[in-house]
Amino acid sequence: MKPLISVIIPIYNQEAQLVNTIASVVAQTYRPMEVVIVDDGSQKEITKNKLQFPSDIDTVYFRQENKGAPVARNKGFELSKGELVIFWDADIVGNPNMLENMYNELVRCPEASYAYSNFYWGTKKMPAGAFDPVRLKQLNYITTTSLLRREDFPGFDESLKRFQDWDLWLTLLQNGKKGVWIDEYLFTITPGGTMSTWLPRFVYSAPWKWLPGLRKKVRVYEEGRRVVLEKHGL
Repeated sequence: MKPLISVIIPIYNQEAQLVNTIASVVAQTYRPMEVVIVDDGSQKEITKNKLQFPSDIDTVYFRQENKGAPVARNKGFELSKGELVIFWDADIVGNPNMLENMYNELVRCPEASYAYSNFYWGTKKMPAGAFDPVRLKQLNYITTTSLLRREDFPGFDESLKRFQDWDLWLTLLQNGKKGVWIDEYLFTITPGGTMSTWLPRFVYSAPWKWLPGLRKKVRVYEEGRRVVLEKHGL
């Protein structure tokens, strides 16, 4: 029998996007699964008819005061029961075979703690790359939406304002864990949500990073990166 996968969906003021997200979760070829939705203090509580699932999917809904994405994800993990977990943001639409492919990759690579893939940001391709500890220490290239073994998940650092996903993978690396890459584009992130501040890589280099319209965003990025690198002694 396949293990239970817990799909953890943190949401904050994204009710309109949630319809497509839930539809893509329900359409997954993988079963069994449960869905845990954590409403992180949205200004308007989620309409209950948007939380309808077929009878073979167990669901949990929890609403809390606004505390930020890391707290919401950790709460979702606390409420979940699956041997495998995935943090599936409310602006993500997954291919029907997304969970199936990630699960199969973990079966094929029992030494891996998590499976990750390429994805689309709108229509733009966002390739990841093979797991490389040296590269991971330099670059945040693995998405939060990866399938993890429950026993290896160390929790998100709730004190960090940025790069909580990068910090997670670096923590796992320090614990002797590694991931496995699936060279497929398994999901799409809708611009305007969690990745709405994405900028091309060249923007973070001179002279672009000094331009008035970009200076503040680059400064926030560089400060967040510095905090994570210092935490891990890099």
